[in-house]
Amino acid sequence: MQYIKATFQTSSQEVCDILIATLSDIGYEGFEENGEELYAYISEATFDKELLENSITMPGVTYHVEIIPPQNWNALWESNFQPVIVDGFCTIRAHFHEIEIDTPYEIVITPKMSFGTGHHATTQLMMSQMRDINFSMKSVLDFGTGTGILAILAEMLGSKDLLAIDNDVWSVENALENIGRNNCREIEVIKGSIENIEGKYRFDIILANINRHILLNHMKNLFDGINTNRLLLMSGLLSDDKEIILNATEKQGFELIKLTEQNGWISILFRRKNVI
Repeated sequence: MQYIKATFQTSSQEVCDILIATLSDIGYEGFEENGEELYAYISEATFDKELLENSITMPGVTYHVEIIPPQNWNALWESNFQPVIVDGFCTIRAHFHEIEIDTPYEIVITPKMSFGTGHHATTQLMMSQMRDINFSMKSVLDFGTGTGILAILAEMLGSKDLLAIDNDVWSVENALENIGRNNCREIEVIKGSIENIEGKYRFDIILANINRHILLNHMKNLFDGINTNRLLLMSGLLSDDKEIILNATEKQGFELIKLTEQNGWISILFRRKNVI
């Protein structure tokens, strides 16, 4: 599978955040910020030139698009991928990094064309919140697993029944590779979306680091997939998404537990309330 890389010239962090929110809503899967440039990635099969042109309406924003072959993508990650340490809690590194590990947990990730390396604020926010959750013997769904990084951490924290799901074939293959590299044994990986497993599973914890559009569309699926009084941890959300997400989750039957923020991004922990 080939990916499209769209490079945007941005004049401020506010413009960058608006672009990320807009592009997330039309299917872009990953983003990199590099000074005054924003890189946005989408599969070639999903890319719609007209939709992109109609969605980017901010004055002064220019961009160009290019095809990124898989082998070049891998080389790009290897040249730019630096180790990440999350809150003195977990170190994320590539297999080619040789560094001293001073954290309780270490995850080795080869990202390839999947997203979730620990560099983005949303992944770090998710992992920081996971630090304070009891995963021991809990069943877990990682919805939109990408590299598998959150499922891997959940197993390291004691979960014994994990399902990682993604609708992208490359992500499924990459997650399986990373799961094996980290010697995980409790994670099942499947291709699909949460509605494909509805009625087959109920989880104690759902991890969903995706984007506002997908989270809102699947709010009922998320609620139905969690055992009563159990937890939903989500991110992929901008600070400006806070009110619409809190309103939607409250209407669905979730109770707010904790919200954290980093660089204009948020992660929110909810509990599924009893249904009356």
